[in-house]
Amino acid sequence: MTRQIRVGDVPVGGGAPVTIQSMTNTPTQDVEATAAQIRRLEAAGCQIIRAAVPDLEAARAVGEIRKRISIPLVVDIHFDYRLALECVAQGCDGVRINPGNIGGADRMSAVASACRERGIPIRIGVNGGSLEKALLEKYGAVTPEALVESAFGHIRLLEERGFEDICVSLKSSSVPVTMAAYRLMSEKSDYPLHIGVTETGTPKMGILKSAVGIGGLLALGVGDTIRVSLSADPVEEVYAARDILKAAGIRREGPELISCPTCGRTRIDLIALANEVEERLDRVDKPITVAVMGCVVNGPGEAAAADVGIAGGVGEGLLFRKGQIVKKVPQEMLVEELFRLIDAL
Repeated sequence: MTRQIRVGDVPVGGGAPVTIQSMTNTPTQDVEATAAQIRRLEAAGCQIIRAAVPDLEAARAVGEIRKRISIPLVVDIHFDYRLALECVAQGCDGVRINPGNIGGADRMSAVASACRERGIPIRIGVNGGSLEKALLEKYGAVTPEALVESAFGHIRLLEERGFEDICVSLKSSSVPVTMAAYRLMSEKSDYPLHIGVTETGTPKMGILKSAVGIGGLLALGVGDTIRVSLSADPVEEVYAARDILKAAGIRREGPELISCPTCGRTRIDLIALANEVEERLDRVDKPITVAVMGCVVNGPGEAAAADVGIAGGVGEGLLFRKGQIVKKVPQEMLVEELFRLIDAL
């Protein structure tokens, strides 16, 4: 088990629930727009938010943004350590630094001292795209070992200054490299891990890459907080993260739909039926499993683990609960009867 840190009032690591993060894409200096986007993200399920701080104007906006939101705010710093110092003074809840471009040990010392005084954790964000030149030369490419060595080099800089309020990320655009790096890091360190695959692209492929990388790591017991990185509205990142946590068995929030892949026995428009049920389930917040099955022959038995479900037949179907048939229902009434049963649970 990893050690625990606190980002604002949110625990990360040490057995705490896996948290969902995202990042704003508004100009951080635009306080109104940034705070409004953060509130939208929080409503979608985001628990920790990060904002880019490219210049002093953005850094000076951090305090006002923080006053207008409820979730912890982490600042994302590249190149200029002085921006981190200003954000700490403004009251941020966490600092993310990319060690490959922040500068020398003296700059890390200054940031560590400021964070220590305020009880603010630092995330060491190692990224394959900005790995130190010496490590690239040593390993010949962005490898899991290179990412981990980079992380430990910067962990040592902080530990030598008595700072251990640390979270680590080791991201690459390659799913296999990312997964191997996190697994190696989890074997060598007990610092909490912020996991994700970077630069995954648009939602079509990005969600798939994130599900494989993040979901695979979570299934192996690796990861304390996650961000799905997409070229899309950040709200889509949060929804995808929620779905990944649900699929990995980490969270049980709201309903889960299971449905069969259709076959030659299917005598109803199963695809349309499943889509209709899925759409209506968006308005249900009960932690239940709902099944939509294509035939009455195998449907109830195959979906016996579901809380409720329907199985279609010719002109009629079955309504079932925990694999036990409740009643036969005309085909056109299957969905309505299903949701009556869900309402009664």
